[in-house]
Formats: sequence, C-alpha cells, structure tokens
Amino acid sequence: MTTRDLTDLTEHEFGLFTGPDGPGDAGDGGDRGDGGAARGRRRRPGHRRAARWWLVGLAAAVGWSLWSAGVGRQEVVNSGGWTVMGRFWRAAVSPELSSGFLRLTLDATLVTVAFAVLGTALAVLLGLVGGVLTSETWWRRPGAGRTGGTGRRRDGLRPGWFVGRLANGLPRGVHEAVWGLFLVSILGRDPMVGVLAIAIPFGAVTAKVYADLIDETARGPYEALRAAGSGRMAALAYAVFPVARAEIVSYAFYRFECSVRSAVILGMIGAGGLGFQLNLSFQSLRYEEMWTLIYALVAVSALADMWGARLRRRASPGRVKASVVAAAVLVVASVVKLGPDVGRLVSAQTRRLAAEIAASAWPPSLPVDGWAGLIRRSLETVQMSLLAIALASALAVGVAFVAARGGGGPARRVAAAQARAVLLLTRAIPPPVWALLVLFVVFPGPLPGALALGIYNFGILGRLMSEVVENLDPRPALALRALGAPAVSAFAYATLPMSAGRFAAYALYRWEVAARETVVVGVVGAGGLGRLLEQQRAAFDYSAMVGTVAALIAVSVVIDLVSAAARRSLR
Repeated sequence: MTTRDLTDLTEHEFGLFTGPDGPGDAGDGGDRGDGGAARGRRRRPGHRRAARWWLVGLAAAVGWSLWSAGVGRQEVVNSGGWTVMGRFWRAAVSPELSSGFLRLTLDATLVTVAFAVLGTALAVLLGLVGGVLTSETWWRRPGAGRTGGTGRRRDGLRPGWFVGRLANGLPRGVHEAVWGLFLVSILGRDPMVGVLAIAIPFGAVTAKVYADLIDETARGPYEALRAAGSGRMAALAYAVFPVARAEIVSYAFYRFECSVRSAVILGMIGAGGLGFQLNLSFQSLRYEEMWTLIYALVAVSALADMWGARLRRRASPGRVKASVVAAAVLVVASVVKLGPDVGRLVSAQTRRLAAEIAASAWPPSLPVDGWAGLIRRSLETVQMSLLAIALASALAVGVAFVAARGGGGPARRVAAAQARAVLLLTRAIPPPVWALLVLFVVFPGPLPGALALGIYNFGILGRLMSEVVENLDPRPALALRALGAPAVSAFAYATLPMSAGRFAAYALYRWEVAARETVVVGVVGAGGLGRLLEQQRAAFDYSAMVGTVAALIAVSVVIDLVSAAARRSLR
C-alpha cells in the first residue's frame, strides 16, 4: 500500500496502522524506517526557522494552559486524597476473585466485546459503502486523467464527490460518547445505542480510509475494464477490491481494537458491560472489584491488540481468510448475546421521539452564561488537550526506547516487556476511569481531565513511538559506534535525530484526537465542553447540546489546522 493521502485522515490513530508518513513506513514492519523516509528530502532553512517558532509557540501555549489551570498560583493538589489513592493501588494485588463476581466479570466482558464486534461490523459495512461513494475513482468522469507532469489528479470529478466528502465530515467529527448521549435520549437503554454510537463515527472514519485505499490502488486495470464497457461497481469488484482486500481487512481489525475501548466508555454512560460495572464498583469504593474488571479489560485489549498487530505485519491470504471467518462467528455470537431489536429503530415511538428531539434541538442555542461561557469552556478544552499531549509526549519519548523490541540481553528484554505492559495498562483503562482516580488527589477543574487524558495517551503514544524506534535504520548508529563513538553519542547524533520528527508528528496527531476525547473526561466532571454537555443533557436542553457540539467541532477544526501547519514545518 502506498497511500500518501492517508496522512490526512481525521482519525489519526490510523497512525498505528500506517505510520505518520504513510503506510509501510512505521506500522508494517518494513525496512524503510526513518532513514529511508528522510533520504532525498532536505529541509529548507525557512522550514527550520518555522519549526523553531512552532516549538516556542507550543511551549508558550503549554505554559499558558498550566497557569490557567491554577498551577503556580493556587493549590491544585488535594493531599488528603493520597490515602484513598494508595488503597486503590494496593487493591491491585488482591482483586475480587469470588465465583459470583468472576461470573459477573465474564458476562460484562462478553457484553463489551459484543458491542465492539457489532459496532465494528456495522462500521465496516458503512465504510465499504461510504468508501466507494466518496472515492475519486467512483466519481471520476471517463477519460479524466492526470494533469501535466505533477501527477496530481485535479479534474474529472463529479459534484457528488464533494457532497459525499462534506457529508462524511460531520459524523466523524463527533465523539462516540456524544453520539451515545443523543441516542440514549431516543432509544433509551437499548443495546442498539452502544452499537450505533460506535458504528456511526467509526463508519465515517472507515469510509474515509477505504476511499483513500480505493483511490491509491493502481488505476490501470480499473480503467481498462471501464473502457471495455464494465460498470463502475463491476470494475471495482474485479480490479480494485482483490488488490486492496488485505488492507481493508487489516484496517477493520484495527478499528475493532478502538471499538473495545469505546465500548467501555459507552458502558460508563449506561450502555452496560465492563464500563458500567467499573462505574458501579467505583461509586461504592470497591477497589478490589475494580481491579478484577480492569484485568479483564487489559486481557481483552491485549488479545485485540495482538490479533490486529499480527494481521497488519503479516497479512498472508490464509491469515486474512481465517480472520474473516473468525469475525463472522463473533458477529453471530454477539447478536445472540445482545439480542438487539433492530425493529425499534423504525418504530413509531422512535420516530416520534426523534422528531420531538430534532424539533427541540433546532435552532442551536447558547448555554445559560451565553457566548462568554461557551468561549471559556472552549478555551478550557484546548488547554486540557494541550496539557494532555505535552504530558503524554514527554512520558512516551522516555519509555519508547525501552519498550522497543529487538537487540540487547535478557535484562534488556525483561525491561522492554515491563515497559510494554505499562503502556498496555495505561491505554486499556479508559480516560473517564483515569479522571475519577486523578480527582482523588487533584482538585476538580481542567487539570485532572488533562492529567487523565495525558496518562491514557501516554499508553498510545508510547506504543506508536516504540514502533518508530523498532523500524529505525540502525546503520547510522552502527557506523558511529564502529568509528569509536560512545553509545550515548551514537544515540544522540544518530538515533534521536532520526526519530524526533516522527515523534513530533505522532504527538501532533494525538493532540487532535485528545481534543475530542476531552468530552469523555468532561462527562465525569473534569471541565471543558464535555462537562457543559453533560449538564445540558441532564437538563434535556437539546438545543444547547447542539450548540455545544458545534463548538466542539469548531475547536477540533482549529486544532486540526494548527496541527497540520506545525507538521508541515517539521517535514
């Protein structure tokens, strides 16, 4: 797969699948590595100056965020909470193992997996349809081709392509937790809430990815079939899908990993499963039960992670076919487990509630404290995301070199395994749980939300960065060592410069995602637009909810533009 445009994905966790400079550079275990990516590309002096200014600006923004959160000008740490925090961590070695609670944990785990499986299956189905209908290949007029010698395709697109791309932007810009809050108002406590809340945004993201996969597949066979009189669908079926099949299946399993985490978050707002039980145990301060549930979540995340990673790295035809069969079995088992009532989606009651909510939600309105309140909470959201990504990046850079596989003796391998276990634990526990724990020792406000997101994103960034290290070209460092340079110097002058740009790119990608994730920590009281959204939902103020969601999308777009400009300066 050679897609460069995939780097423009809104869902930048796709970096796990593709690498920040495109598929194959970091995530596929290929041998190109950073050295290959950097070869033939010399940064201009103007770019270096711009990169320095971006770094200064981002550092100033982090300082501004810390000051606004109260750091350095008021007490932010609740020293009385350390005792409770200590009880929580001590409970890690004595989880609740009674037969009754283990049965409950198993059932909650199956519910979470079932939500993730059905949500992913529907998202992939939506992604396949949407990917075709939003691809350039589908909408390009016959005979349209490349322009001049640039290789960029600028002409021949029908208006439907632009409409499709615009329509795809809204659902993927809204976090699945927000979809869950809206859907539960219409469908109540129905399993379809969890399934649809995952499927709608993930389906839009998947459609974007699949459209790019279709467009980047070699066009010759498709155009030959079209010239011979084949229809567009038949030409895609015979010339494009067989080539892109492995990538399509591989990405579907990556989405499943994300769906497991989302299913837990949705469980915390009432969808059931591990998230729901975690919330109950936390409210009753039963930390031993929490750890039993957390270990179950870590085990599921590890299995999904391992399955997806192996498929991405070695997507042989046999492995792809076995994965498709296993997925089909899981879909059937999940339907049996959840028993979703699809007919409820089109029932008279659902239509009536949807119409009533739509009528009360339009036009959007401001919160009770007007524009000032909306702008203040939007700035809180930006600050939370900045602090979160700064913390996550700092921790991840330190751990990535330890967690990376390859080389070293037994002690090095043990340290790497322990580092990877820490990364798995931190990203397996959803941000709302981290937020509740941080609230033990930090007074309420944006800071605990930022810390919770920072810890969670540390797990994700640490894994991404460790994969970057694993794929680095070792020859520059080996050459320095052969010339007599100490190991520290070889690391400082060869390894670190090759990885720094890629690390920065991943951090900027995650900044955009962290901005949307502020919603899920805001729901449990950490501040920002998420907190405002939860208050409006509790008051059934749907018009204000729409206004807040619009503000969240605007914040995400601004961060997306700033992040993209910063990334360009770092190339």
